[in-house]
Amino acid sequence: MTGPLDQTPSTIDRIRRELVGLKMPRALEALDHLVRRLEQGEITALEAIDILLAEELTLRENSRIKTALRMGRLATIKTLAGFDFSFQPSLDRDRILALAQLGFVERCEVVHFLGPPGTGKSHLATVLGVEAVKAGRSVYFTTLADLIAALARAEREGRLQEKTRFFCRPSLLIVDEIGYLPVVTGGGNLFFQLVNARYERGAMILTSNRGFAEWGNVFGDPVVATALLDRLLHHAVVMQIEGSSYRLRQHAELTPEHVRSKATIAPPLQTQPKRRRGRPPRIDPLAMMG
Repeated sequence: MTGPLDQTPSTIDRIRRELVGLKMPRALEALDHLVRRLEQGEITALEAIDILLAEELTLRENSRIKTALRMGRLATIKTLAGFDFSFQPSLDRDRILALAQLGFVERCEVVHFLGPPGTGKSHLATVLGVEAVKAGRSVYFTTLADLIAALARAEREGRLQEKTRFFCRPSLLIVDEIGYLPVVTGGGNLFFQLVNARYERGAMILTSNRGFAEWGNVFGDPVVATALLDRLLHHAVVMQIEGSSYRLRQHAELTPEHVRSKATIAPPLQTQPKRRRGRPPRIDPLAMMG
């Protein structure tokens, strides 16, 4: 009489072949160890099946995340655990943790991280991007300069509509470093076309070292800047970070006083307290650019 633990070599070999056919390498790797545990009575047959499938699922999920991070250009992995909130007391940790729940992605909102260089804007944007990838959302990370260069190249080649659709596909588009480099002539208009195409259809995260009142100078056109902000502030979460550069914290004595000081940027505009669909409210260009 044979029991459930009396596995013949032919049965094990058949299971191995089936795992190879199903392309389950991690399950194949774990099989022999699980069979030994079964034979020793450490686990039941159902527990062995559960462990086998969980091992394979973990491998596939890790592979999916790794691929999605690479495709989304999130090469440098950042985590909330790696962010020093004590160094930036102006940040509300609870608000950041709430953003990590990704409700803003579901609501197609825009998250703005504003503050001086080195205060953690890109780190936090990347953290939220990684969390979105883990949750199965498509993400794409780019700098404003790279984004506009890609759109300008596509326009020259007659592929602007195609490229705009490409940047509209991700559930979350992260645009880093707004205000760090001058925007080429016509770049503001190209960015506006993309923002308009994603408006209320996809979430965005923007990081900038310049206040909204300076965006007319950033994009070289106050009218375009006003039109951008008209949409980017309609369904928005604004996080303003004040303080010194985290990267320069160990060299504070070598840093000029005006950099070490807690320089703030222009305060953000008040956004709508309640989200509503349809056309965004009118914004006074003089108030924005003044």
